[in-house]
Amino acid sequence: MGVESRRRWPDPATVAVARRSGRGRRRGGRNIAAPPQRRRGRAAARKGRRRRGARGQWGAGGCARAVRAVGSGRRERVRREATGDMFRCRMAAAVAGGLVCALRPLSPAPRGRAAAGNLLQRWNVPVKLQMSRQVASSGVPGGKGDSSVFVLIVGLSTLGAGAYVYKTLRENKERFTSRVTTVTKRSQENESSPSDTDAASQGTAAPGARPEVPSHVPFLLIGGGTAAFAAARSIRARDPGARVLIVSEDPALPYMRPPLSKELWFSDDPNVTETLRFKQWNGKERSIYFQPPSFYVPVRDLPFVENGGVAVLCGKKVVHMDVRGNIVKLSDGTQISYDKCLIATGGTPRNLSAIERAGKDVQQRLTLFRKIEDFKCLEKISREVKSVTIIGGGFLGSELACALGRRAQTRGLEVIQLFPESGNMGKVLPEYLSNWTTEKVRKEGVNVMPNAVVKSVSVCGNRLMIKLKDGRKVETDHIVAAVGLEPNVELAKSAGLEVDSDFGGFRVNAELQARSNIWVAGDAACFYDIKLGRRRVEHHDHAVVSGRLAGENMTGAAKPYWHQSMFWSDLGPNVGYEAIGLVDSSLPTVGVFAKATAKDTPKSATEQSGTGIRSESETEAEASEVHVSPSFSPTPQVPKQGEDYGKGVIFYLRDKVVVGIVLWNIFNRMPIARKIIKDGEEHDDLNEVAKLFNIHED
Repeated sequence: MGVESRRRWPDPATVAVARRSGRGRRRGGRNIAAPPQRRRGRAAARKGRRRRGARGQWGAGGCARAVRAVGSGRRERVRREATGDMFRCRMAAAVAGGLVCALRPLSPAPRGRAAAGNLLQRWNVPVKLQMSRQVASSGVPGGKGDSSVFVLIVGLSTLGAGAYVYKTLRENKERFTSRVTTVTKRSQENESSPSDTDAASQGTAAPGARPEVPSHVPFLLIGGGTAAFAAARSIRARDPGARVLIVSEDPALPYMRPPLSKELWFSDDPNVTETLRFKQWNGKERSIYFQPPSFYVPVRDLPFVENGGVAVLCGKKVVHMDVRGNIVKLSDGTQISYDKCLIATGGTPRNLSAIERAGKDVQQRLTLFRKIEDFKCLEKISREVKSVTIIGGGFLGSELACALGRRAQTRGLEVIQLFPESGNMGKVLPEYLSNWTTEKVRKEGVNVMPNAVVKSVSVCGNRLMIKLKDGRKVETDHIVAAVGLEPNVELAKSAGLEVDSDFGGFRVNAELQARSNIWVAGDAACFYDIKLGRRRVEHHDHAVVSGRLAGENMTGAAKPYWHQSMFWSDLGPNVGYEAIGLVDSSLPTVGVFAKATAKDTPKSATEQSGTGIRSESETEAEASEVHVSPSFSPTPQVPKQGEDYGKGVIFYLRDKVVVGIVLWNIFNRMPIARKIIKDGEEHDDLNEVAKLFNIHED
């Protein structure tokens, strides 16, 4: 009643007008034309009539009252529906207002007309009216407002984000699962009992609790040759705690190959095949192995040693490589995951097609010289047979011919060397020097047969019969094929790596990378030379330098390969040469020679450097500056036919630029030769350039 009493009612004239016009009956559910007392009385009368009609008081008047009751009930339902609609509208307004208030901190500050809504708060307008104002004023006239549009935008955005997340997770499901599996296995391996932890901290092994081959290694090196060992040593130098695993198909620990065709054959030790120790040209003795067995860590202990180390898994071959999953599979089915990998698989000696067609009887009397077992086998055979034939006139064939020829003079062994070129090392040396080398090999007791192409090989009685295309026949007891090397690229198919169609081997970039976490070094790497173009080199020095650089880059060095590798060959202790760059007899050459002295021999060179592996003292050395000797020296001259080629320099030219150099019986001058090739300049008079090597120095 307090509320009713405070309301102001219209004057009687206004009430009368409203009654006559009929507009005063009901407005907002109330009759404004009647005072409150009369309205309460009429409501009580209507309520009593409804009660009497419900009790069955029918008749003429009762029927009229019933009709009026029905009409009043209908009006009541309309009133209730209107009241419900008003309630729902107010609730919607309240919810919308709450949503707007919640999102207001996320929206930018209102400007212009949008700031007018804040005036309601300043004027202390009730909260419900503020919400209604915000909702009603934000929509298009006659529309449903921005709330539905806002909900639609939020819903579509959420749906799009969900679809994107689902697509991303679906595409990376396989890699994610693989990574989780790898991490889980690694964590399980690292978990050990307290006793195992104590043993690992003390550097001792618990063989019973550890697998023979670890399932994961940080650095995996495929191949057990010179390049792999150089990479392992480089990795450990930059990361002293690194754990490196070398997987080698060879049953022996990493060793150097050059002595197999050189110094080992000149040893006086009858047990040289067992000890594999030899005397260098300077008289010092050393082993063919890079390091003794104590240098390496047992394979099963590699994940547990405190300061890491290098382990070698011998007699195992990697047959499959999963680049995406960083997993390799061995020949026995073992799988090893890695973080970074080096491929240094080297190569396999080539064979002649005529020998391959000959059958098993000929194959049993054939040696493809490459490994320690090949040296042991050939050394034994040379003591038992009467004749050995070497097919090939390159570096390896000529070295083996001289080595066996020295033995032939004391044991009566017949040594035959045949090749298709016109002289020894005819693909490398110019013709005049190749012919001189051939005569030198013959003086060592070798029957050299140039211009000989093998047509067929067969077994005739107890001997082998070699038929040449020119009709000549050669009888022998054993054959040694030294006709080149085929790079091992079997992993390219499973790993999806590119193989060079011209030179063979895995194609790598300037940092010796084939993929983001895969490097290649040694004979199997086809790299880009910044001066000479794309190349593939099969020499000891290249294996050392490329392996070392790959190891540095595997630990984050990111250094390019610019080194000009060198190689050397010795035809006994008195004749040898070193070469660098492109040395191809098909290129134009200029040779400058002088008379040799007692110091100009491989033996003297090793005495000065202190090592039999001359590239170990050369490495990446380069002359920073090249100066002509201030002392006067006569101009070197090219020797005439029949003169002795004691010592000299042979320049190989391409477009009037020096691209290759051979130092004949000149040693410890390779940094100068490397600098000349790196400069890439044209020289009008190469006699002046030859003075840089001091070939007249006593």
